[in-house]
Amino acid sequence: MRAAFESFLIKSWSKRGILPILFWPLSKLFGLILNFRFGLLVMGYRPQTQMPVPVIVVGNIYVGGTGKTPMVIWLVEQLRLAGWTPGVISRGYGAHVNNITEVTFASLATEVGDEPLLIAQRTGCPMMVGRQRVVSAQQLLVRYPQVDVIISDDGLQHYALGRDVEILMFDERGIGNGWLLPAGPLRESVKRRRDFTVLNSANKVHVRGIGDEVVSMHLRPDELMNLQHSELRQSLTELRGKKILAAAGIGNPQRFFDTLTAHGLEFNSMPLADHFAFSADLFQHVDAEIILITEKDAVKCRQIAGLKDDPRIWLLPVSAELDTEFQTQLLKLLKLTSEKKHGCPSA
Repeated sequence: MRAAFESFLIKSWSKRGILPILFWPLSKLFGLILNFRFGLLVMGYRPQTQMPVPVIVVGNIYVGGTGKTPMVIWLVEQLRLAGWTPGVISRGYGAHVNNITEVTFASLATEVGDEPLLIAQRTGCPMMVGRQRVVSAQQLLVRYPQVDVIISDDGLQHYALGRDVEILMFDERGIGNGWLLPAGPLRESVKRRRDFTVLNSANKVHVRGIGDEVVSMHLRPDELMNLQHSELRQSLTELRGKKILAAAGIGNPQRFFDTLTAHGLEFNSMPLADHFAFSADLFQHVDAEIILITEKDAVKCRQIAGLKDDPRIWLLPVSAELDTEFQTQLLKLLKLTSEKKHGCPSA
């Protein structure tokens, strides 16, 4: 039900139809509230807390998933190769914790959130989740003093945390009808500042309204991995001719389905709500030889009896690929930022 409602909203927000027009007055009110909050920040009534190390915020203004998690994983990997020691903080959507909590490989997705757990498992990076990002960042540095750059997974609108680099993510949906919530899909004006605009798209397309200088990013599918036995791998093309169910509980399930279609697979699709709460019997009566899920969903399924031992379930890891020039510009900006904070050459 929730997945169908989300799909209905996204379709409604793609144009300026009857429903968006009805909500347009509320979107104008929402815009006034955003401007008021930002005005308090500019005038110093809500000061930002600056960290002693550079802070990179990866976020989006279009509601739902635009590829932030793969982007964060890519950043961790590239920063390490460049000699930095990154740490990550996140709100942890769906997390059931009241205090700042460290995310480890063995954390429960129900406690820390599916995306933070995926990031921790893929990177082994020091990571904290909590509602107050400033406190999360402070605790991260206390526990891991070697961390010299912090990546905030989401949090563009969390102005209390000072940031040195803002990366604004989009996908092929662009800005929809261009209106703020609830008349449109935008959390903030598309004119908001940012240091980099990243377009997550499988194809080289021009998306109107997101900006002029756009960094291209695409998600490369890796080998399929069996959920029950992670040592078992196979390529997508090996599944051609199989009876397949594809299930995806991510912000944009169609992106997952499009990837499978592009590799010549025929399947029944099961779009699920973002951060979907899987149950042990979800696939119990499914007539399929293979069940394909996303890597984000897999971190939850691995912790559920009845799913983790189903040999039919395979997950599809993906890896972000970005322009080399973006990496060069980002590292240069981080170096300058670190030098300003510490008054000496950085990593």
